[in-house]
Amino acid sequence: MELLFFIPACFALNMTPGPNNLMALNNGRCFGFRAALIAGMGRIIAFAGMITLTASGLAIILYASETLFLVIKVIGALYLFWIAVGLWRSKASLVSTEITPASQWQLLRQEFFLAAGNPKAILIFTAFLPQFVDPLKSISQQFVILGATFLVLEIITISIYALAGLYLRHWFAKPQMSKLFNRSCAALLALSSANLVMSQR
Repeated sequence: MELLFFIPACFALNMTPGPNNLMALNNGRCFGFRAALIAGMGRIIAFAGMITLTASGLAIILYASETLFLVIKVIGALYLFWIAVGLWRSKASLVSTEITPASQWQLLRQEFFLAAGNPKAILIFTAFLPQFVDPLKSISQQFVILGATFLVLEIITISIYALAGLYLRHWFAKPQMSKLFNRSCAALLALSSANLVMSQR
């Protein structure tokens, strides 16, 4: 297991712009750093489950089943598109310094289902993590270390995107600019939804 090679490769993968990172960016802008970070724990829970599946070998079932892969992909794409529509139709300014526990829980669930509904994520774990596993050593122990490292780097990524969103709050304080930002994010999420539907393994 080569952590010196794994960490930079993994962090680059974590930082790649995608639906969840875009969500952290927008949550940081609208609700602040703390709310965005807590919401991001939904993604961490989903990824932790995927890593566990990968380590136990159950991910092979998903990889081998065309039907299961298609079902998860379609459901994930529809959910992503639904979020995009909601963001497109949202009010011009969503910035709030206070967030209720119910709203925080909703943001966390949103991040969870956004990550869990993307079958590409579990396939990334299936193809990516094993490359850094030494078959001559304890497989389970190595997966624990690699998985934990991935999740820590993912939390750092969430923090970076949330801080970026917090910084953008000043740039998009005006209702017109806020509406433009919301619709730009919505368009990107819709494109991600279409890409997920058309993507192959």
